[in-house]
Amino acid sequence: MTISYKWLSEYLPVVVDTERLSRILTSIGLEVEHMEDFEEVKGGLKGLVIGHVLSTEKHPNADKLTLTKVDIGTDTPLHIVCGAPNVAAGQKVVVAPVGATIYPTTGDPLTMKLAKIRGEESQGMICAEDELGLGTSHAGIMVLPEELKPGMPAADYFQPYTDTIYEIGLTPNRMDAMSHWGVARDVCAYLSHHDKKELRAKIPNSNGFKADNQDLKIEVVVENITACPRYSGISLSGITVAPSPKWLQEKLKAIGQRPINNIVDITNYIQHETGQPLHAFDADKIAGKKVIVKNLAADTPFVTLDTKERKLHADDLMICDENGGMCIAGVFGGLNSGVTDATQNIFLESAFFDGITIRKTSFRHGLRTDAASRFEKGTDISATVNVLKRAALLIKEIAGGTISSDIVDIYPEVPEKKEVAIKYHFLKKLSGKNYHPDSVKGILTSLGFEIIKEGIDELRIAVPYHKPDISLPADIVEEILRIDGLDNVEIPNSITITPSVEENYAQEKFKEKVADYLVGLGYHEILTNSITNESFFSAEELADSVKMLNSLSAELNILRPSMLETGLQVVTHNLNRKNNQLRFFEFGKTYKKLEDSQYQETEQLCLYITGAQNNDSWRIKPGNTDFYVLKGVVQRLAQVLGIKALDFETWEHNKFDNGLQALVNKESLVQLAAVNAATLSAFSIKQPVYYACINWKLASAIAVNTKVEFVEIPKYPSVQRDLALVVPRSLNYGDIEKSVKNIRLNKLSSFELFDVYEGDKLGNDKKSMAVSFTFLDTEKTLTDKEIDGWMNKIMTNLEKELQAEIRK
Repeated sequence: MTISYKWLSEYLPVVVDTERLSRILTSIGLEVEHMEDFEEVKGGLKGLVIGHVLSTEKHPNADKLTLTKVDIGTDTPLHIVCGAPNVAAGQKVVVAPVGATIYPTTGDPLTMKLAKIRGEESQGMICAEDELGLGTSHAGIMVLPEELKPGMPAADYFQPYTDTIYEIGLTPNRMDAMSHWGVARDVCAYLSHHDKKELRAKIPNSNGFKADNQDLKIEVVVENITACPRYSGISLSGITVAPSPKWLQEKLKAIGQRPINNIVDITNYIQHETGQPLHAFDADKIAGKKVIVKNLAADTPFVTLDTKERKLHADDLMICDENGGMCIAGVFGGLNSGVTDATQNIFLESAFFDGITIRKTSFRHGLRTDAASRFEKGTDISATVNVLKRAALLIKEIAGGTISSDIVDIYPEVPEKKEVAIKYHFLKKLSGKNYHPDSVKGILTSLGFEIIKEGIDELRIAVPYHKPDISLPADIVEEILRIDGLDNVEIPNSITITPSVEENYAQEKFKEKVADYLVGLGYHEILTNSITNESFFSAEELADSVKMLNSLSAELNILRPSMLETGLQVVTHNLNRKNNQLRFFEFGKTYKKLEDSQYQETEQLCLYITGAQNNDSWRIKPGNTDFYVLKGVVQRLAQVLGIKALDFETWEHNKFDNGLQALVNKESLVQLAAVNAATLSAFSIKQPVYYACINWKLASAIAVNTKVEFVEIPKYPSVQRDLALVVPRSLNYGDIEKSVKNIRLNKLSSFELFDVYEGDKLGNDKKSMAVSFTFLDTEKTLTDKEIDGWMNKIMTNLEKELQAEIRK
């Protein structure tokens, strides 16, 4: 929400400086996230002065340049070389002397320096309109009225608009503060309470309203009173559509709004002033002079102001005439009913629409307008007529014309104000502070609440229509607290707490243990958005995906079925910034839709590695990381979690190459692979990336149920034997692992592959794999006879099961 200091100050009965106002806004729950000075003309014309051209003569070395003497109110005139064709003696002009900075409409700022142009000294610059940022014309220098005095600051003549702008972080429930008037009401409540003065925000003036005639009556029919509980409108005729006056354009520009014409600008102005959206129709385009608020049939085509044809949903509320739709109610206008330069008569709408209906329509069509954002949060149903009067008088003042009908107000059922009872002891319990009843009543009445009944320990309060979020006593406590200030709650001498029982402590302990281990290996933890873009996934992956019903962005419209894609976005981000050696891990969730309309969340731990394996140094050459580095990390993680061994098998996926997975009780515990070239190309990644995904729910469950065992360091030495096997080239080392484990040798403590050789001597379809076996007996020293017997068993089993040849 953008708030203008000057605009807001018009509704405050006292002057509050910008810094104090910033503190007040944050204190009352309207957090100022950013505060900056606004300048209609960049630089504010600082340093620029009015000059009087005393004389001109042709430049001796250039046909298109002129030598001028310019009086700027100093003792000595300036010698300025000017290239403008219209410069002449006697003119009053804008001069940028040496040291002044100009901010052109296009291009970079330019600071004046003493210069020589074609051999002649120039002590500044006589400026054109576009060189000052005052417009786009560069036909010649600006010629000003003769009565101006030389040396007068240019800013004093042009008086460019300046302001202070606040960006407020507005929470969704604070619809009452989505306007300058609403914010002023809160500020006055704060000032009344803290400065001990009765202050009320100045109400925008609608005095003197009356219809001039009844020449342009528009009938209004509301068929859907659920979606439109109140609809107000008025007609004006004989208006002139033209640019808005300077003051109106300045206010809109200050808050980031682009002026369009006086009618549209007034509706935007009123919306940001009062929080009530308005819409103006060209009355001559309303067929049958009848406005009908209703729903149209599903898939009815409708062309909106942006010239796009949209298919309506049956639940979309429409503003129609006798021929069909004119406007998507509360969201966006139609192409053929809006105000144009030729418009002379208008019908002005001020309505209250159901927030849920507007929100669904807005998201359904991807139309996130200022009006929709206000209606969906809830506007003030009691304000439609007063706002309409204010707007009609402003249009009459600025655009001319006459008010040509009485106000039409379709309001079939006036809702009763909500009533909330609050007890003072509840206020003390929840806030931690004793409030005097007069302070409580003062705060509430200044915010627009009405005291219905007052008891010894209780207040019954009627909630104003502009506070639809208030329904509970706790809401009232919040209102009192924010106006009084959270900093004013006394800090007690002692605090009583009830210790909580932490759930899932063991799982969280292992998560922290694994994270610490990975950080120790040089990994960085990342956290990516669970909402991602469906374009990353195939139709098969999207078949059981969880789609967002009200996505805020077309690029964030699905809950991720995989964590690979969001991680690759982080990899791309870093590679684009020359961070080429990456080690990432992330704890996160993936999502899936089940057949019975249920949803499944799966917690996972994912690893991503790419780039050099080590930093380059005089001792170690970096070398690129590879799949086996990742596999080693995964195996070490398994050991950290108490999983003694992982049995890997081949795993295939269309986004990966050379994949492996390990199963536990037929459920996948971990999958790891190299991301294939096609997937990397989709993320503009040009170097290999290796990825592992661990089912964290399963892994942590195994870890929790694994008992930690302590054993003595062996007293007796281990014995190592190596074995070279010639096997088919297609054989995986995992097959050798399985074959050896099936023998179940108790004294075989470990074995690992340490060499692979392929060559012509072995043949094209053969390779040699060297495996080291380590034997250990904790009770005694092993003998050669025992070890030979075990090795013979291993060799016999490998020869039989895998047709391996033992290299002698």
